[in-house]
Amino acid sequence: MEAVSRTAQWTAAARALETEREDRLFADPYARTVADETGFELLARYDGGGIVPFLAIRTTYLDRAVVKAVEERGIRQVVFLAAGMDTRFFRLPWPDGVTVYELDRPALLETKAEMLKDEPQPAGRTRIAVPVDLTQDWTGPLKEAGWKSEEPVLWVVEGLLFFLPEQAVRTLISTLSAHAAPGSVLLGDVISKSALENPLARGFMKALDEDGNPWLFGTEEPEALLADCGWAVREVRQPGEPGADFDRWPYPVPARSVPRVPRSFLFTCDLPTYEEEKAA
Repeated sequence: MEAVSRTAQWTAAARALETEREDRLFADPYARTVADETGFELLARYDGGGIVPFLAIRTTYLDRAVVKAVEERGIRQVVFLAAGMDTRFFRLPWPDGVTVYELDRPALLETKAEMLKDEPQPAGRTRIAVPVDLTQDWTGPLKEAGWKSEEPVLWVVEGLLFFLPEQAVRTLISTLSAHAAPGSVLLGDVISKSALENPLARGFMKALDEDGNPWLFGTEEPEALLADCGWAVREVRQPGEPGADFDRWPYPVPARSVPRVPRSFLFTCDLPTYEEEKAA
């Protein structure tokens, strides 16, 4: 796999560690398999600054937000962009009739398929792997795979945006809103620009750069970014805040008004239906 794809195994390794805790927030029985030795080696190389608790919090936040979106809105097509070694198709309680599309680079999807080839496919749901390069046209291949732009969709952009330059981030998020029917939902995460510039993270950032996975983008105003790209922002949470703590975050959370603080943000956005807009 390409260097940037291997970061997915690092995330899987952190999920495996959380799964093996007695007080685990979630159970991902596939995480250790897809992490492989590479994932744990990378996790040891990059560890520090709350990475492991952050990944536990991010996974839990998005797990719950995904389940809520499909249950409350009746969404039946879910798209994971840069899906990596995500195994939510196997482990979340999906309602019958859901189709999960996993978009990522071809080599990663091939590797993942080989790792999970002996796992039974859960009944009542469909998983479709769509090999694409997200810096090129990907909506065409997604439509060819069966996705319907006229129906509500749940987009998930987890652990992706900080690997892209700013214009690519804005283009991607705008593309998601432009190709989403009313009632669609966007979930994901982004970091602050100060997180990229944090002196305490220089070793971490240097290691990412050396490994071919540099972090390129951050913003202090995720709400403005998402709104500018066509989304109605429902919530933005930092790890450690209510709704994004889960008794895992070990650090204080400075107010957003405090400058030059490295931050991570978890967000939920949507495109309201006509009825919701009328009621508002």
